[in-house]
Amino acid sequence: PASGQAPVSARIPRTAEARPNLSGIWQALNTANWDIQTHGAEAGPPALGAVGAIPPGIGVVEGDAIPYLPAAAAKKQDNAAHRWTADPELKCYLPGVPRATYMPYPFQILQSASSIMIVYQYAGAVRNINMGKPTEAPTDSWMGWSNGRWDGNTLAVDVTGFNDQTWFDRAGNFHSDALHVIERYTPAGRDILNYEVAIEDPGTFSRPWKMSMPLYRHVEKNAQIMEFK
Repeated sequence: PASGQAPVSARIPRTAEARPNLSGIWQALNTANWDIQTHGAEAGPPALGAVGAIPPGIGVVEGDAIPYLPAAAAKKQDNAAHRWTADPELKCYLPGVPRATYMPYPFQILQSASSIMIVYQYAGAVRNINMGKPTEAPTDSWMGWSNGRWDGNTLAVDVTGFNDQTWFDRAGNFHSDALHVIERYTPAGRDILNYEVAIEDPGTFSRPWKMSMPLYRHVEKNAQIMEFK
């Protein structure tokens, strides 16, 4: 019975400092890497057949609309038309944030009392989240510069310092080097994280917008991040 279940906060693993323990291997189970908006199935290059097909999926964007400025909307359409040669993923570049989170590969959160690291299977991408006094990015980079803090049970991460070379998905959704990302990781139990991300980029979008999705913990006893470069 629902009345006999422990509240979510009681089911969250915690560290010795009473913070939510996010350590573990996590993965998104959606089609956002193909397209962060709702989309139907679509053929890929003919030579690849079903292997290259785009699976249908429900969007992860709040309101299912991305507020592109007119020139940026035109660039997005051009990106989409040339996705099979232009997507940075095809060139094995680092995926950027937030795309690294919902690519179809696991990632691992390593958490200590004073620091948090996220290791992604794809391309060996790594993020060190500064949990101390916020600092500025020394230079622009693929994965940006992450400053984190705890907001109750939520890990909030402010990410800046991006280059303009990554996309949000294979559908050509993109950003400039003015991208500002705010991530929120909130436990919804022992093995589920609610992931929310706010996107700001005044040169590309007319207003901020958001994405959200659940992340699931790998619970198999031999779960591990393997090399995939």
